[in-house]
Amino acid sequence: MTELKRTYWEDVQVPKLKLPALSCDAHCHIFGPAERFPYLPDRTFTPVDAPKEKLFALHQTLGITRCVIVQTALHGFDNAVVVDAMQAKPGSYLGVALSSAKVTSSELKEMYQQGFRGVRFNFMAHLKNSDSMEDILELSKRLEPLGMHLQVHFSSNLVHELAPQLKQSAAPVMIDHMGRVDALKGPKHADFEALLKLMEHPKMHMKVSGVDRIVSSSDYNEGAQLAKILVDRFTEKCVWGTDWPHPNHHHIPHDEILVDTISQIADSDKKIEHIMVSNPESFYQFKSK
Repeated sequence: MTELKRTYWEDVQVPKLKLPALSCDAHCHIFGPAERFPYLPDRTFTPVDAPKEKLFALHQTLGITRCVIVQTALHGFDNAVVVDAMQAKPGSYLGVALSSAKVTSSELKEMYQQGFRGVRFNFMAHLKNSDSMEDILELSKRLEPLGMHLQVHFSSNLVHELAPQLKQSAAPVMIDHMGRVDALKGPKHADFEALLKLMEHPKMHMKVSGVDRIVSSSDYNEGAQLAKILVDRFTEKCVWGTDWPHPNHHHIPHDEILVDTISQIADSDKKIEHIMVSNPESFYQFKSK
C-alpha cells in the first residue's frame, strides 16, 4: 500500500474566471479525517486526509457555493463522511452515495432525505464493483420515483458494451469524467464517437470534469476540446466538477486552473450558466434562492 504524502490544497489561488452566482462543483470527494471516518482496510492507497473544512475553504477561494460530494471508494458503503459534510452545509451541499445495488426503497428514501441524489457504480479496473448490470438496472426502477439518478464511472473502451444497457435505465444516468476517453486520440476515436451517440439518449447526462485526467501532461487543451464538443452539442445535459482532491491521478492539478479552463469548455456566458448553475440546480434539485 502506497502512502500519498502531498497535500491537495497548497497554494490555491483565486481563478481568473469569475464564476456566476450559485455555481456548483458537481463532483468532488472528502477523505477522512481517518480517526473519525476510517478508511477501508483493503484500500489500495492511503491518502492525506482531505476533510470537509479543506473543501469548504477551496470552494470559497474558487467562488463556488454549491456542491455535490461523491462518496469515495476509500470509505466504501459507509457514507457517513458525506452525510457529515452535507449537514454542515444544508441545502447547498448534496451527495452521491456508494451502496449495493440491492439497497431497498426505504433505505433510498432515507438517503434522499439526508441529501443524496444518486448512487454511483464504478466499472474501472482499480475500483471494485460486485453488482451485476441486471441488479443495477433493477435499482434504477427504485431510484426513479424518488427523483434519484444512477451515476456511472467507466473506462472508455466499455462505452460500447455499457451503452445499450445504460439506455434501459429507468432513472436518469450521469456519466463521470467524459467517459474517461483518451483526449490524445482526438474526437474521431471510436470511444468518443460512441459516447456522443450515447448522449443522444434522453436519460443521459455528462460530467465535463476530468479534462486533466484524459491527457498525459498538465496541458489540458486536448481534454478541454473534447469537453467543448460535449457542451456545444448537449448544453443542457452537462455539469462540471473539480474532482478534488484528485485521487488516483498522474498529477495533482491546480484547481484554479481547472476553473479557468471552463471558459474553453463553455465559450459563452449562457453556456457557463448552464453547466455551472441551471443544469446542476435542475438535475440535483438544489433549492432556488
